[in-house]
Amino acid sequence: MVAPKGSHTRPALDRIKESLFSILFDVSGQTILDLFAGSGSVGIEALSRGATSATFVENNSAALKAMTTNLKACGFEEQSTIMKQDVDRALDKLSKQNVSFDLIFVDPPYLKDLVNVSLAKIGSSNLAHSGSRIVVEHHPKEPIEEIEGLTLTDTRTYGQTLISFLRKETDARSQMPDAKKHKSI
Repeated sequence: MVAPKGSHTRPALDRIKESLFSILFDVSGQTILDLFAGSGSVGIEALSRGATSATFVENNSAALKAMTTNLKACGFEEQSTIMKQDVDRALDKLSKQNVSFDLIFVDPPYLKDLVNVSLAKIGSSNLAHSGSRIVVEHHPKEPIEEIEGLTLTDTRTYGQTLISFLRKETDARSQMPDAKKHKSI
C-alpha cells in the first residue's frame, strides 16, 4: 500500500486492521463508507474481503493520489467511488442521495474534535440503516459521547488508539416511548 508522506494522514496499522476485521468477521456483500479515508487502506481491505462497493471520502491531495494508486493496484476501481471533499459536505451530499451503507468507518485526524460531530451527523441521517455498523478509530482523549440514533456496543484499546463500535438504533426501539435511546460509556 502506498501512503502519503507527512503527518496529515495516519494509515491504519496492520495489527489494528487485522484485529478490526477479526471482530467484524464477515464483510462480504456489504457496502462500505470510508470517512477520512486517507490512503484507503481500511476500505480496500473490506473490498479484498468481499465487500461489494466502497465510497471513500477524503480531501487531502496527497492522500487522494495514494488512494487512487492503491485502488488501481488492487483492481478495485470499478467497485469504488471517491468523493474529493471534506466529510461534513460529503455526509450532506450522500444523505440527500438517500443512500445507506452496511459498514461505516470513521477515522478522523486525532484531537481535532471531528469524531462526535461526524457521528452526530451519521446518527441523524439515513446513511446507516438498522443493521449498519459504525467503526470509529479515535484517540482516548476524544471519547464517544451519547449520540442520538446510535448505540455504542464495544470499545477496544490498541496503545494510543481506541476502536469503538456502534450500531444504528432499530426503528422499533426508537419508537418505544420508554426506551433508553443512548448507551453511555
